[in-house]
Order: sequence, then C-alpha cells, then structure tokens
Amino acid sequence: MGDNGRGGHRALAWHGRPQRPGAAVLVLHGGQEHSLSRPGPLNLPGLRMTGFVRALRRETAGADIAVGTVRYRHRGWNGERADAARDALAALDDLAEELGPVPTVLVGHSMGGRAALRAAGHPTVTGVVALAPWCPAEDPCEQLAGRDVLMLHGDLDRVTSPADTRAFAARGRAAGARVCGYTVAGTGHTLMRRIGDWHRATARLACGLLGLRDLPPETAAALALPPGSDASLGLPLPVHPRSAPPRPPARPLPTDA
Repeated sequence: MGDNGRGGHRALAWHGRPQRPGAAVLVLHGGQEHSLSRPGPLNLPGLRMTGFVRALRRETAGADIAVGTVRYRHRGWNGERADAARDALAALDDLAEELGPVPTVLVGHSMGGRAALRAAGHPTVTGVVALAPWCPAEDPCEQLAGRDVLMLHGDLDRVTSPADTRAFAARGRAAGARVCGYTVAGTGHTLMRRIGDWHRATARLACGLLGLRDLPPETAAALALPPGSDASLGLPLPVHPRSAPPRPPARPLPTDA
C-alpha cells in the first residue's frame, strides 16, 4: 500500500479484516485543538476507543465486515491544516485500494467526530456515527449530502458543546444528509458514565447503517425527515441492555457471488 504522500505514515490500521469484506467500519479517536506532536503508545484518546472497537467486532462477528482505526500523524487538528481529517481521507483511500469501494461507516469521538464528518464526502462513506463531536459553526456540511449521520452527545459535556452538535445536525440535514441526534443523559465528554450504553448503542447503530440489523424505529423515522425539519435532533438515548434482538439473516454483500 502507498502512504498517500504522507512521508511513510500509514493512516489505516486493521483490527478485524475478513478475507472478503463487503463493508467496513473505521474508528477515529479524539485529540487536541493544536499539537504537532505524534500520538504515543499511551495515547488516552486512542485507548478510550478500544471498547468501541471491541463492541463493533462483537456486533459484526460473522458478517464479513472489516473493522479498523485511523492513525493520526499529529495529536492536533491544527487549524486550516485539519490534520485529523487529512489522515481520515488517507485511511479511506487505503481502504478503497485494499477492499474496493465497499460501503464504510465512520465512528468518531470529539476531534475524531469532526474528522469523520469532514471526511464523509469520500465516495466509500455511507454513514457517520459522531460521538460528542467537535462541531465549530464554520465547518462545512455539504459533504454530508446523501449520507446517514447519527450524532450522540452527553448533556453534561463541558468540552464540546451539545448545542453546537444540534446546530450542526440541523445544517447537515438542510444540506441533504439524513440525520438523527441523540442526547445521552447524565454523561460528559469522556464517555465513562453509561459506558455500556455508549458502546452498545454505537455498535448497534453502526450495524444498522450497514444493513446488518434494523435501526430503532425512532432512528429510521428521523432519517426520513425532510431537509427543513429540526425534529429528532436530541432524542433521549435509551438504556441499551447487553442482550439485543438477534440480527436478521445476513443480506448478501457486494462481494458475494
């Protein structure tokens, strides 16, 4: 694989790659507003996402879904450089080179949520699950047209703004995205409170976007709302028990004969 002109940096790391994947999920961790230092092995934002990777692998077991993460060159977003988004696009290019143009869902937290939303215009991306995303008012939304976008934010978050997320969700819907927003009551930015709900909801919603299971009725209804609607941008996230309704039989994926 090439390095996309990134000085030898490999942006894509696999955590589960079946022989013939028909779809993929990429996970993007958070970071800082400004930092050119490289993430080290004890990278707390990256470690925070290991539970999400495990939940996604459990939920996609046996379904020929590749699960990977995006590796950043720098800890920071770094203004107009938008380094995390550039790395996300590089990882998506590598994914398409390896697997072909398989449908891909991005799951990102905080700065990783911002990067996922920015990179959603890549032709392989069909959906985004943004967790407590960083959503500045100046960020574009046009790249989200035709994508499914699910946004989850804790009501106690003091690092990234739940109000900014709802405003961005409304702008995304107006730009042609199919959008649903959830409020995770009683939780803050680190995702530690109600951590099981965060993990299980994210994995099940990502699989719903890939067609592996039915989306919750309120999610499906929100995604069907017209561009001018401001409804269903802050639905209460219900408790997600460990046991979930069984997945329906797997639908044929594009690589199946």
